[in-house]
Amino acid sequence: MTDILLSLLILAGALFTFVGSLGLARLRDFYTRLHGPTKATTLGVGCLLVASAVYFSLEGGSLSLHEVLVTLFLFITAPVSAHLLAKAALHLKVKSLAPPPDRPAPGPARD
Repeated sequence: MTDILLSLLILAGALFTFVGSLGLARLRDFYTRLHGPTKATTLGVGCLLVASAVYFSLEGGSLSLHEVLVTLFLFITAPVSAHLLAKAALHLKVKSLAPPPDRPAPGPARD
């Protein structure tokens, strides 16, 4: 039963990490690229760390706190660093592909 849980956590972590990395490489502008590493990749690495904590807790007979601390550090620092990167990009006036708020988005005309 534990092997199935660990396998699912590792597969989910690998899938989320891959999707986040793919988003970082494929999305078109800086602001949308921030979503890849801050959302999916953080969740993927979190799943991998939880799998590691479960495995080493069961193997060692006691709770493995190293992975728990790394997971907490990751979940605290990833949003903060993404926020700071977005603020720096706004300060440097990095262009976005999204239309400005005062102009409607291009698309079909509404009656």
